[in-house]
Amino acid sequence: MKLSHQALLALAISSATVMAHADTQSQDFVPTGLNSTNAQNDAKGFIDGQSLGGTTRNWYANELKRRNDRFTYDKHGVPTHIPRRINWVQGTILDYSSGFTQGTVGVSTEVALYNAIALDRSREDIAGGGNRTLANRHGDAIDQWSKIGLANVKFRVSNTTLTAGRQNFSTPIVDVIGNRPLPSSFEGVSLHSEEFNNLSFDAATFDRVSPRTEESLSRFRSEYTNNGAETDHVNTVGLNYQPFKSLKTSLYMANVEDFWNQYYFGATHELGDTSVLGLTTGLNYYKTLDTGKKKMGEIDNDAYSLSLGLTHQAHSLTFSYQQIVGDEYFDYLHETNGIYLANSMLSDFNGPNEKSFQIAYGLNMAQYGIPGLKFNIYEVHGWGIDGTHYTGTAYDVKNLNGEHHYEYGIGTSYAVQSGPLKATSIRATYTTHRASANQGDGNINEFRVVTTIPFNIL
Repeated sequence: MKLSHQALLALAISSATVMAHADTQSQDFVPTGLNSTNAQNDAKGFIDGQSLGGTTRNWYANELKRRNDRFTYDKHGVPTHIPRRINWVQGTILDYSSGFTQGTVGVSTEVALYNAIALDRSREDIAGGGNRTLANRHGDAIDQWSKIGLANVKFRVSNTTLTAGRQNFSTPIVDVIGNRPLPSSFEGVSLHSEEFNNLSFDAATFDRVSPRTEESLSRFRSEYTNNGAETDHVNTVGLNYQPFKSLKTSLYMANVEDFWNQYYFGATHELGDTSVLGLTTGLNYYKTLDTGKKKMGEIDNDAYSLSLGLTHQAHSLTFSYQQIVGDEYFDYLHETNGIYLANSMLSDFNGPNEKSFQIAYGLNMAQYGIPGLKFNIYEVHGWGIDGTHYTGTAYDVKNLNGEHHYEYGIGTSYAVQSGPLKATSIRATYTTHRASANQGDGNINEFRVVTTIPFNIL
């Protein structure tokens, strides 16, 4: 589905015109000043502030490849092709966090044990496991495995915290990904500062990633590489700034040693009254340039998305346009969620020179007396994928010439609102993806059910 620049402009103007009659979202300027609260002053102490809890997640996915696409597994030493893959895993996190010691410099520690149990252990069903079920070199599921998922020490002064060790970290370029039974995490040092009321800073350096479905630490590699290149160092810095009550912005950059330098700008603006009609506008932009030894070859890539969301009480309707400008994929680090583009779904819609457009509808049943119950449906079309001008070797794109694909999905989720299972969530989704002959994501249907139960011990 193609949408011209003129149509996008007309949609934005018409939406803004409607909202002029319901402009209740404050557009006031927010002056920058020191934060009125001091987190370290409220420290309870190493023992008094401690907590022990976690989550357990039941993760089930049933995939069916269509047309001529197939999964492959090892059947008595013979590669065997099958259309269906089933993964069913129970992932549990037991997380201990101490409180911060009192005084000018607070110290705390965090340790989390990750455990996974394969509930479906059939070699044929898991079809090699991939990044869903941990399997041995023969393709047999590892019945049960554990690892230290988090292990760090934190130092805090006022509202600034330094974390050293294995940790969670979230920015638009380096971000923990949690769409499997267990999440990823990163090994290194990070700094997060909130000394100002509307301005926060992040800086970090990492040398290893703890993957979602692996027991050991790994070097960093890219999500779409075709050459197996790895790197030891990822450095990132950035800030979040809210100049107006209705406008939030982010600016980040990262150096992936000998891969690329990547820059990100994002902005979200809210206008109107959602009880009548609200408009949310979102912009995401990435610039990627090769650096150092250029292990990923020459890269000069721009990627951006623009989304316009209308909300009326329980109903939301969102239009998103996305474009890649470059002869390679828009790429990001494997085992991260470092892609904040609006049309990153089951497919990332990030092929060379690809354009895509999405329409999504959401329904929040809280407006109808059922808080916690939500529904959503979306459809994305991508077209114009062209890698014929690519001159490198890191990406398999030279056969992409006018490729296209589409994806649609429907989902529902429910979060328990009270009682002993409060905050327990269950989400079910059904997704379909169809592609032209050479588009890399292929033809697949997936049904997924994920139940997450939080628990507290201390």
